[in-house]
Amino acid sequence: FLEEAEGGKADEATYKRLRRKVHQTLRSVTRDFEEFEFNTIVSALMELANEMSRAKQNGAFGTPVWDEAVEIYLKMLAPVAPHISEEIWAQLGKPYSIHLQSWPQVDEEAAREEEITLAVQVNGKVRDRLVVPAEIDRETVEKMALASPAVQKFLEGRAPKQVIYVPGKLVSIVG
Repeated sequence: FLEEAEGGKADEATYKRLRRKVHQTLRSVTRDFEEFEFNTIVSALMELANEMSRAKQNGAFGTPVWDEAVEIYLKMLAPVAPHISEEIWAQLGKPYSIHLQSWPQVDEEAAREEEITLAVQVNGKVRDRLVVPAEIDRETVEKMALASPAVQKFLEGRAPKQVIYVPGKLVSIVG
């Protein structure tokens, strides 16, 4: 993803997706290094490389967002593949030795998801999934879950006995 391409024409959604993935990956890789869980680092870097390729195809190449992504990617890659990351760093004209650079900081605002998918269970079985804003409140989630046609089908017109909401994960309805 470092070869030349026409860029600078991406839409705002492409930039936002790229920054989100970069900072989510940075958070994950940082945690994995701290916990000595090296087996997942390469996988996370491959996922980020795929997102970077999509962003490049959408015109993000050569923009400040792209440059930030490449720099952070190389810093995360350096402990795993020191020689190639050092070579690419030098070819990009960066300051001497990537291994002397400070570790990047996660931008939590950029890493935050805007939407999440909640599983909706009726009597212990998943019957539906809802895509909702990440900051949604309990009352709204419960109303949406109870209004779902799939949930209505399994409740058969009865009022639920209990509704349990696990934030960011699921809504469980006991009928």
